[in-house]
Amino acid sequence: MYSNRHRLMDQAKTLERVDDLTGFARGILDAEARAIRDIRIDDSFHQAVELILQADVPSKGTGSLVVSGLGKSGLIGQKLSATFASTGTPSHFLHPVEAVHGDLGRIRRGDVVLLLSYGGHTKEVVTLAGLLNQDQVPVIAIVGARSSDLARLAAVALPVGAIDEACPMNLAPTASAAAMLALGDAIALAVSRKRNFGVLDFQKLHPGGLLGRQLMSVTQVMRWRAGENLPMVPAGLTLSQACLEAERFTERRVGAFLVVDPSGRLSGIFTDSDLRRLVIERGVEGLEEPIERVMTKQPHHLQHTALLRDAVQLAREHRIDEIPVVDADGR
Repeated sequence: MYSNRHRLMDQAKTLERVDDLTGFARGILDAEARAIRDIRIDDSFHQAVELILQADVPSKGTGSLVVSGLGKSGLIGQKLSATFASTGTPSHFLHPVEAVHGDLGRIRRGDVVLLLSYGGHTKEVVTLAGLLNQDQVPVIAIVGARSSDLARLAAVALPVGAIDEACPMNLAPTASAAAMLALGDAIALAVSRKRNFGVLDFQKLHPGGLLGRQLMSVTQVMRWRAGENLPMVPAGLTLSQACLEAERFTERRVGAFLVVDPSGRLSGIFTDSDLRRLVIERGVEGLEEPIERVMTKQPHHLQHTALLRDAVQLAREHRIDEIPVVDADGR
């Protein structure tokens, strides 16, 4: 019979296994973090950045950054190529085996090639480096050691150093892969910074998805909450008069109306929530109060040049549902 004692023993064993697994996972993360932290940034890093910048000069015909690697290094290379491309550096990935079977035509004079191999002795990658040297195409290599075959063939070698893998057998590329990825990201973002790559540039390259939507301007997404459908009332009215005035602007139900001065500048905002609180606290008599007394003066607002992500941040920080948008003159 399965007793409570047996059940408690099984639960204790399960908790012990969970604790062991948690400690194991923490050890993996610590090993990978240590590998990244120990990478040295020296003159080679700056040389690599300048080499990539020199490749993409519009007046000379745009060059691009070609990235290549095999196995896990190749997968990291694909991610890095995508990072370079999304942060302003033209880039594409080239498989090293396909390169030597006809796809070398994807590389041209003026390009720079980034090769990845932690061991630095991968035959296909080393062969590709030698061919590129013959064609006078500069090679940047991310490797484990500067003494490797690939590093010796590179114009710039970036060693991540001797790394103990997070894998208990010290075999599966784990900590070394994390280090190569982090170093590649550092190069990509350093190049982007030197280009003065900004939010508007980023927006052009990310028109779709969540990032694209966040980088839209607020005026692009306001749609019906602007122009003739925007309830605005002049100062000097009572609340009841202001409510009637606001209803004339639109047939849609809106959550607030704006109070403006004679020149159209924003003076305040009055919301549904304000109305409910006022009626609960003061009854219908509150409707005869001057709007200036019950509105929120100098409300949180955005400039018309703001992005959607600015609106999201403002709404989250201040827990507001209505955000006025004004032009440079406050109208």
